Amino acid sequence: MPRLMQLIRRLSALVLLLALSGCDLVVMSPSGDIAMQQRDLIIVSTVLMLLIIIPVICLTLYFAWHYRRSNTDAKYDPEWHHSTRLEVVIWSAPLAIIIALGAVTWISTHKLDPYRPLDRIDAARPVTAETKPITIEVVALDWKWLFLYPEQGIATVNEIAAPIDTPIEFKITGASVMNSFYIPALAGQIYAMPGMQTKLHAVMNKEGVYEGFSANYSGDGFSGMRFKFHGLSNDGFNEWVQRVKGQGTALNRDAYLKLEQPSSRVPVTYYANVENGLYDAILNLCVRAGQMCMNEMMHIDMMGGAGVESHENRERLEYDTRWSAQAGPGATYPATGHGAKTGQEAEGINDAPAAPEGGHEGHGVAPDQLNTNTKP
Repeated sequence: MPRLMQLIRRLSALVLLLALSGCDLVVMSPSGDIAMQQRDLIIVSTVLMLLIIIPVICLTLYFAWHYRRSNTDAKYDPEWHHSTRLEVVIWSAPLAIIIALGAVTWISTHKLDPYRPLDRIDAARPVTAETKPITIEVVALDWKWLFLYPEQGIATVNEIAAPIDTPIEFKITGASVMNSFYIPALAGQIYAMPGMQTKLHAVMNKEGVYEGFSANYSGDGFSGMRFKFHGLSNDGFNEWVQRVKGQGTALNRDAYLKLEQPSSRVPVTYYANVENGLYDAILNLCVRAGQMCMNEMMHIDMMGGAGVESHENRERLEYDTRWSAQAGPGATYPATGHGAKTGQEAEGINDAPAAPEGGHEGHGVAPDQLNTNTKP
């Protein structure tokens, strides 16, 4: 049976290669074990479906030719209305295909769950207790990618590297609208959402430079949200880390708030060190001074609410960057020149403290107070 499945995969891959010879076949010729398993699932699913589709198409063409009007040798039986044999074939064959396809998909879906830690480096090498994974924190910004390496203490923009044959644990979030993190040669795409963290476990098995990009439309600079993934040897990765530390600057909260502003086609940027807790602050939407973190707010809710003093927390619950005095271009700032919000309070909320002069009514924070960029 394994030999038969291997033969089917090879034949299917050959057919697909011939059919898609003019296309970029990175999805069908990946370099990471997870992407390879996903490719095999595509091939097996396609073959199973073709077991029904091809005979049906062939029989349709045969019946149209055989029972044409000019063929007087074809048997004509206008009273025919039932055949037990034909009914068994019509129902049993698709049912068997559906059962097989469902079983394969169910097993692969659980095995390739992006949250599930890897149990193998490739088909011949399992993950052992001595195998140490690498953690990479991913932040989708408008319109660039920020990668933080908590173990190495560095960060990069629009460039990522990892040693081959080493499990990678991606922790993924976003700072603005929903986005999608995708390196076709490594693994399938996974969404990046503000205030939430998704995960992806993968491994790269071949050295090389691979394309990564956003697979979810996210506004004006979406087409420029591309980066390079470098699959390196262990020595090559250590050299890359040292180069980042030697050429990079510091990434603190002020630097991040400047980086967070919408910008397109940002060149590769290195950061030699990262302020402690920055990724958690990004994830919990509290990078700016005075903001309440999401996990703090959820703790208050879990404890039954903050009571009367909750009025004091209202100013700390403003997460929308559109109130910034230096609003950037793109989908979050309409071409009318006016902000995306009017500042008008929702009906029934009349007890908010008055805003300072120049501020937005009902919010108690002026736009310039929200912009904490103090460095040039």
